[in-house]
Amino acid sequence: MHGAGNDFVVVDRRAAPADLEPALARRLADRHVGVGCDQLMLIEPSRTAPAIAGYRILNADGSEARQCGNGVRCVVAWLARELDLAAGRYVLDGPNGPVEARIDRDGQVTVTLEVPDFNPRRVPYLGEDSRDPQRLEVAGTELEIGVVAIGNPHAVLVVDDVARAPVAALGPAIERHPDFPDRVNVGFAQVLDRNRIRLRVHERGVGETLACGSGACAAVAVLHRRGALDDSVAVELPGGTLRVEWPGAGPIKLSGPTAFVFEGTLLT
Repeated sequence: MHGAGNDFVVVDRRAAPADLEPALARRLADRHVGVGCDQLMLIEPSRTAPAIAGYRILNADGSEARQCGNGVRCVVAWLARELDLAAGRYVLDGPNGPVEARIDRDGQVTVTLEVPDFNPRRVPYLGEDSRDPQRLEVAGTELEIGVVAIGNPHAVLVVDDVARAPVAALGPAIERHPDFPDRVNVGFAQVLDRNRIRLRVHERGVGETLACGSGACAAVAVLHRRGALDDSVAVELPGGTLRVEWPGAGPIKLSGPTAFVFEGTLLT
């Protein structure tokens, strides 16, 4: 499946008690010898009421992620088809706790993610507690970044033109910078107006992706906090457009398309 080009192998593990090993995850995610994907979304039995299912996330390198906005939307779309769910609100058990989802009559899926957390210690980031933007030295150059946790860690850089942003060079360098002990997702954001931005994202453990839901939320949260954006923002990514809604407090919401590409049976 994919959400605006952010692609996933969605694995139904509700009846599979054994863990999916990181080595198998890496093989499945490999676009040359496996299926190919940015992340694996593992659907599991629900752990709490009234959740309809649980989920886990494995990056392409086999590491575990704490949140994935587009991946959750794809899981909801998959469950809607599998369980014949009507339009309405549903709850899933995510790695960080319950996640609320809404299925609209046109099939679009909106998920309500965590409250953006700007405390560097929660990202975690080893910089100053209260400064925004933070200063980060990379390869002898001082960069200005915004840091925020949306269930997973994000660093956001504002650029004049995302098409020319040095994503391939700076993305991996910032992801593995020693000031981010758990590594970090890196977003490069260009503000077009108060309701529209362009964004490219280098994802932790994956590389640059065509879209990133939590990355879109992170960019909007950082820029909204600085007074640059309104409460509802279209985020234009290489793979398509997502919408983020955040009034400056409370949980952040992500909406956008989902698509089924193909399906089959995994033989291990």
